[in-house]
Amino acid sequence: MAALLEITSLRKSFGGVTATDDVNLKVEKGELHAIIGPNGAGKTTLISQLSGALRPDSGSIVFQGENITNRPAYSRARLGITRSFQITSLIMSMTVLDNVALAIQARDKHSFRFLKPARDIEYLREEGRELLAQFGLDGRADEPTVALSHGEHRQIEIAVALASKAELMLLDEPMAGLGPTESTTMIEFLKDLKGKRTILLIEHDMDAVFALADRISVLVYGHIIATGTPDEIRSNDDVRHAYLGEE
Repeated sequence: MAALLEITSLRKSFGGVTATDDVNLKVEKGELHAIIGPNGAGKTTLISQLSGALRPDSGSIVFQGENITNRPAYSRARLGITRSFQITSLIMSMTVLDNVALAIQARDKHSFRFLKPARDIEYLREEGRELLAQFGLDGRADEPTVALSHGEHRQIEIAVALASKAELMLLDEPMAGLGPTESTTMIEFLKDLKGKRTILLIEHDMDAVFALADRISVLVYGHIIATGTPDEIRSNDDVRHAYLGEE
């Protein structure tokens, strides 16, 4: 069976700096596949190419058997790829529920025909509250987003990503800036998602990565030096020397 996502010989340079260097990767349907590597390894550049925010210099990206290398970001979203960002991308002046309802409305494109605000469409609000309830945020649904904490913003972003019902979720450091309790909540939620959605996770929190990932790929200087199960990556000498240290 073909992989859900297959990346072949992907390259992207900025001047004299090669950000992704002959990247080859397969992500299987339903798996949580983590990408780790030191700062400057090219992780965000890679995920930006997968989402369509950046066009590669060469190589190919195949999703569900279709070559999407030259498709724009909006087209990839329609095919079933969604992305969360390192920097919060929520609309802070809107309520928590409005942010999620807007994402549901964008998914159900027919909603725009009526030029009716998402907050006035009952099924959008009901589904939005159900998504927020998974994070225990349904009680804060009607508060302005700006009033919530950074950790809660990260949780809302995952709810927004889930609202699209995308087949592939590209999560760019969802644990960034979270406290211990918020990190535990996020890890447990992502564990519950395993097998229900295909997730490509970029993350610096190694405890989270090794607790969550089915497979891990290690990116160093734009090149994947190893891919394997968490146990295989822990015991890989090249990985330990390049990134994880000697512990």
